[in-house]
Amino acid sequence: MTEPTNPNNAKTADAADRVEQGYLTGERAAFAADGVTYVDTIFADGESPLKHARNITLIDSSFQWKYPLWYCRDVTVRGCTWFEMGRAGVWYTDNITVENSTVVAPKNFRRCNGVTLRHVEFPNAEETLWSCRNVTLDDVAVHGDYFAMNCEDMKVDGLRLVGGYSFDGARNVEIANSRLITKDAFWNSENVTVRDSFITSEYLGWNARNLTLINCTIESLQGLCYIDNLVMRGCRLNHTNLAFEYSTVDAEIEGHIDSVLNPAGGRIKAGSIGGITLDPARIDPAATVIETADR
Repeated sequence: MTEPTNPNNAKTADAADRVEQGYLTGERAAFAADGVTYVDTIFADGESPLKHARNITLIDSSFQWKYPLWYCRDVTVRGCTWFEMGRAGVWYTDNITVENSTVVAPKNFRRCNGVTLRHVEFPNAEETLWSCRNVTLDDVAVHGDYFAMNCEDMKVDGLRLVGGYSFDGARNVEIANSRLITKDAFWNSENVTVRDSFITSEYLGWNARNLTLINCTIESLQGLCYIDNLVMRGCRLNHTNLAFEYSTVDAEIEGHIDSVLNPAGGRIKAGSIGGITLDPARIDPAATVIETADR
């Protein structure tokens, strides 16, 4: 199929390698751009303006329509904006770094490999960062549900997240110095470690494997249940009840736990526990050692 031609001032085989104050319109306006730097450029109406681009840099530019960066490679973005209609903006792209930018559009970053986001804001991050690999997040603010579903090999520092069902199915994730206000986080996840963070999450961590929480403050209703190998060190559980149901757990909790319900096995150490249920019809009570100041 013949690719559409484009009259805009975008990169083609014989075009310049720098575009300043460009205004690009029409479908595939800069298709397969290679080695181009775009400065103060607006990618206006027209789908897929930079599809199959490679080795490009975008500075102080903006995307105003759908699918701007699909099947791209080696992309650097600084000080840019994805407006609301720039949705599904970065899919199937390898090696992209985005810094000091705002992504208003939903459904961004899907099935990408090698994603680095620094000082980036996502005010409408519905269904964002799905099925991506080798992801680094540094000082990122997110508001939206289902963030980072099925991602693998993530390093996260300074994440500020508001939105439900985050990190569902994620694997090999390290999170530090973050604030997660998120219903049902880390469901079905594997090999997740969270350090020095605040988490409020109803039904936290259900059906996870190898979930480690270190020096975290946690609030959860019936959280930390159905987990295979839950490790907790130096954590506080504020207003957290019916915890650890059917989980294998090694937990050292600072202060009080409201209640513990039918852990599958392991050890729980806390300052105090308001209520403990060990139902022999459901679990083996002898499989869990529980230590408090009064036991």
